[in-house]
Amino acid sequence: MDTSISTANRSLHRLLLLVCAVVLVDVLFYSAIVPLLPFYTETLDLSKSQAGTLAGSYAAGTLLASVPAGWLAARFGPRPVLLGALGVLTVSCIVFGFAEQYELLVGARFVQGFGGAAAWAAGMAWLLVVAPRERRGELIGTALGVAIVGSLGGPVVGAIAESVGTELVFSAVAVVATVLAGAALETPRPDVAPTPSGVSIAVRDSRVLAGAWLVLVPALFFGTFTVLTSLRLDELGVGAPGVAAVFLAAAAVEAVASPLVGRLSDRRGRTLPIRVGLVGVVGACVVIPLSEGATLPLALATVAGAAIAGMMWAPAMALLSDGAEAAGVAQGLAFGLVNLAWAGGQLLGTAGGSATADATSDAITYAIVGALALGSLALLSRRRAAPVAV
Repeated sequence: MDTSISTANRSLHRLLLLVCAVVLVDVLFYSAIVPLLPFYTETLDLSKSQAGTLAGSYAAGTLLASVPAGWLAARFGPRPVLLGALGVLTVSCIVFGFAEQYELLVGARFVQGFGGAAAWAAGMAWLLVVAPRERRGELIGTALGVAIVGSLGGPVVGAIAESVGTELVFSAVAVVATVLAGAALETPRPDVAPTPSGVSIAVRDSRVLAGAWLVLVPALFFGTFTVLTSLRLDELGVGAPGVAAVFLAAAAVEAVASPLVGRLSDRRGRTLPIRVGLVGVVGACVVIPLSEGATLPLALATVAGAAIAGMMWAPAMALLSDGAEAAGVAQGLAFGLVNLAWAGGQLLGTAGGSATADATSDAITYAIVGALALGSLALLSRRRAAPVAV
């Protein structure tokens, strides 16, 4: 029995490494846009709204592909869907690297969103169907921590791409995605049979709905402040390397905390770290607009806000996964809903938030996001905390 447990643990560890590598590459490419936004804004003469559309086009693709990707992972199994996703990511990386027109850049990121949706749904479903339930938050937190490392390295990749050329850098990312496809082919299929289940079942479960909303709120915040803060830092004369350094510091703190927060949610319940994260979003939406006149206060507020708000990701996703399991919904479809919530929040934040800032001001945009987080905190506080599931 000890031998079988050891073999199962090794298989789970190998699968976790594969999933972590996939989400790392996806987020690396996605977040590389942060220091490149000022570059594209200047060279292509973009407005804030156009810059937000460029940043948010990935989320738009994810939004459209989320539920179909989750259904495919549930219907045909995670491995073929993951292989297709890596193929899409490879092609979109190359196109983005060589594109020189605004419309082509937006299109490449939009297609990447399709691949990202499928990669996350298939990879996370594959991981969770073979993992013990009592480690769900920990494993989600670990994968998210690695993804956050991708968001940490992404701005660095973007800054390098601005210096040495996007063609070389994004072609290298495409090569890595191709190697990962080979690794996925060598990984055994999960033993659990695919179990497709309807979206209508999932959306009737309160934990699924709560988890989806609590994924959307931090996504809305991050989508908003990624565009507005990077552009504001550039206006203050920080430049692409400085913008990259600020977001690098924020992601470093978040990456270290994510596995710990996931483990905490397994042991103490999902709502405790979620409440702390919501408080962080509200605080950041107050402090960041007050700090926009000076570089150092704005940078510090950006790092602190991102680190605390990021505490919501792992427990909110685990909450949704728990609800899906209780409702008899396949994990592939559950993470399709995670992608849907994340993409909806990102799209509202990047495109909608920047458009609102163009029409009014950055402070008004942050006030709207902060009000939604405060309302979510009030509603969550009315729920009675359960030992683990809630």
